[in-house]
Amino acid sequence: MGELFRSEEMTLAQLFLQSEAAYCCVSELGELGMVQFRDLNPDVNVFQRKFVNEVRRCEEMDRKLRFVEKEIKKANIPTVDTGENPEVPFPRDMIDLEATFEKLENELKEINTNQEALKKNFLELTELKHILHRTQQFFDEVGLFHPLRHTIDVLLEGGRGAPLRLGFVAGVISRERIPTFERMLWRVCRGNVFLRKAEIEDPLEDPATGDQVHKSVFIIFFQGDQLKNRVKKICEGFRASLYPCPETPQERKEMLAGVNSRIDDLQMVLNQTEDHRQRVLQAASKTMRVWFIKVRKMKAIYHTLNLCNIDVTQKCLIAEVWCPVSDLDSIQFALRRGTERSGSTVPSILNRMQTKQTPPTFNKTNKFTSGFQNIVDAYGIGNYREINPAPYTIITFPFLFAVMFGDMGHGLLMTCIALYLVIRESRLVAQKSDNEMFNMVFAGRYIILLMGMFSVYTGIIYNDCFSKSLNMFGSGWSVRPMFGPKGTLDENAVLQLDPAVPGVFNGPYPLGIDPIWNLATNKLTFLNSFKMKMSVILGVIHMLFGVSLSLFNHLYFKKPLNIFLGFIPEIVFMASLFGYLALLVFYKWTAYDAFTSKDAPSLLIHFINMCLFNYNDPINKPLYKGQMGIQILLVLIALACVPCMLIVKTLVLRRQHLWKKHLVCGSDPTYNLTMSKQQQLKYIQTCVTIPLLCVCSNHLIFPPQFDFGDVAVNQAIHTIEYCLGCISNTASYLRLWALSLAHAQLSEVLWSMVMHLGLASRSGGGFFGLSIIFSAFATLTVAILLIMEGLSAFLHALRLHWVEFQNKFYCGQGFKFFPFSFESILDGRFDE
Repeated sequence: MGELFRSEEMTLAQLFLQSEAAYCCVSELGELGMVQFRDLNPDVNVFQRKFVNEVRRCEEMDRKLRFVEKEIKKANIPTVDTGENPEVPFPRDMIDLEATFEKLENELKEINTNQEALKKNFLELTELKHILHRTQQFFDEVGLFHPLRHTIDVLLEGGRGAPLRLGFVAGVISRERIPTFERMLWRVCRGNVFLRKAEIEDPLEDPATGDQVHKSVFIIFFQGDQLKNRVKKICEGFRASLYPCPETPQERKEMLAGVNSRIDDLQMVLNQTEDHRQRVLQAASKTMRVWFIKVRKMKAIYHTLNLCNIDVTQKCLIAEVWCPVSDLDSIQFALRRGTERSGSTVPSILNRMQTKQTPPTFNKTNKFTSGFQNIVDAYGIGNYREINPAPYTIITFPFLFAVMFGDMGHGLLMTCIALYLVIRESRLVAQKSDNEMFNMVFAGRYIILLMGMFSVYTGIIYNDCFSKSLNMFGSGWSVRPMFGPKGTLDENAVLQLDPAVPGVFNGPYPLGIDPIWNLATNKLTFLNSFKMKMSVILGVIHMLFGVSLSLFNHLYFKKPLNIFLGFIPEIVFMASLFGYLALLVFYKWTAYDAFTSKDAPSLLIHFINMCLFNYNDPINKPLYKGQMGIQILLVLIALACVPCMLIVKTLVLRRQHLWKKHLVCGSDPTYNLTMSKQQQLKYIQTCVTIPLLCVCSNHLIFPPQFDFGDVAVNQAIHTIEYCLGCISNTASYLRLWALSLAHAQLSEVLWSMVMHLGLASRSGGGFFGLSIIFSAFATLTVAILLIMEGLSAFLHALRLHWVEFQNKFYCGQGFKFFPFSFESILDGRFDE
């Protein structure tokens, strides 16, 4: 557990990999997932690196696999996921994989091309069949109905003269284009054509897209070649398909019989082609995931090898990696295993390097702590070896959430939901849901579990269960003798609990709040006072704990100045003012009883008067003897801490800089403390050119430049932010009281306006009404109180940790450790 409280110790290491063993060594490091490679060729173009051809080959294989995967999904064939994690294939196996994928792609493309051609032919024959069938019906109607024949005769030249022979074209057009098609024919041909149409009942399949489209058959009569050309151009513009149609019924009948025969034969060929395509895709689906894993691993290895330098002898690759010190043995063992796997006789070498570069931040997590670590990292990645807030967040985050969400019933529901996710986590992980909301909730299942358990605890303290109190130990109040001979509450519309009445209050409730407060009209007055003071106490403790953690950072980084002029003034300032306020709350609770509570002074007025040195207020009496002297001393101590942080630390930093400069350059005759700024800058540049060492007898490193103005401004900003933040942050913790009150009142309103209606009914059908009302009550409880109120309390607890707690000791300006890991690479692709 030691590594949980502070980020892992990292080191920069240099790897010397033999050319024949580099591939296998990087493969083993990818399986281990504990090293982060640095790019040693930042100025080299991506297309000019050594292994760019291998990366291109892997990308080409990946493209072919995506094409096959698309065809598998189009055919609705499930991909088999056995959970197998195959080893990385050797470089010589890439040729076999390329040949396999090339053969599979060409076969599928050939099948698709043939199938599309067959479907296109099948569509044309089907449309021709409908045309022949509908055309025959049309001519039969013309022969039976004389008005229709008269309409055609009107189109003939000469009207009542000798009938002239009409030409006609027949085709198929999309159903939605029919109205526009008719208007265009009428306008262009000036009404000299006759159009007859009929819908095709069954939709036809588009061979290119596979979509179902609705079409209609049409036949157009016209006279003359000029109209014929116009009609064909209009049909071509509307993408209508024209087909030859015989003029005599006998020819149409013979053609229809031939078309039906060809359709049957074509249907048989199509079925056989589809069966063959299904067999090919089903065989590919069984190994698709394994192929993807192999190709992605190979591509990642070659991409990583492109980050390495190549020795001048072309026999060795040099890599630089960040890695945890605790895992150096595992890394060396992985290199040894990779060398043996490659068959190389020259071992790979790992050499630790000394560097002044800031290492990446790496915090080891497991499935329980990862959610809390993500909460911290969302604010900012911690600086290297900085105190990690995650272990403390595991306790404080669900607790502060529960203070705002305190309800036994709602907490129990939340716990049950989280327990279901935890117990069935292996099955749910195997299902690989695509729902983003579910995946987010599932990732935080342990956070929700602790939030639910802490909510049950705070619900017991508040004695609140679905806005009702539980009388588990018997009330400490005796109110029945107050109400006449019946001794019931029916005769009293108003009940106020007053412990000053003799015989009423017999003692405190053993655990939590007495259930009788749920019936009192002064319930809110009592609970508001209790929860508000509790919020201030919790906030002060939380902030003092955050300031205390900064001490461990200063001790670890060996910064005594930050301890004496940073940590000590900060904690003294907060404890003198707000820690004293928390102690006053406890003192007031113990110093006043039921009979003297009416004379108790206001703590808020006391605190304001304390800061203003106002002790002549006759309304607010002192709490204890000697209060004025103690409070004046505390305020003076707090005020004295401000210049320590604001001025003293800046002056000490400047003095330290001048002292180091005198030590380094005091013996150098070329350096003079009275030199101008330009001369000092020139001198510094001259010294820096000699590997940061001055021409001095002691050979000390030249001190860095010191800008007094920048340091003073930064320290002033920090001091003002801290002093004002102590006030605003303490007030911010009052959200614990506000949200707790809002949750309790919303729960009570939901009970009285929904559930109370069903319980108030005493008729015979009340049971059925209660069932319906309970369903509505349960739905609203889950939707409003669990989801909406839970999310609100979660966000407020998040803010309290990010702003009020972590800013006391956590910088969050580091950068995360991203190791080369096959697991993380594959999760990006197979997070399904």
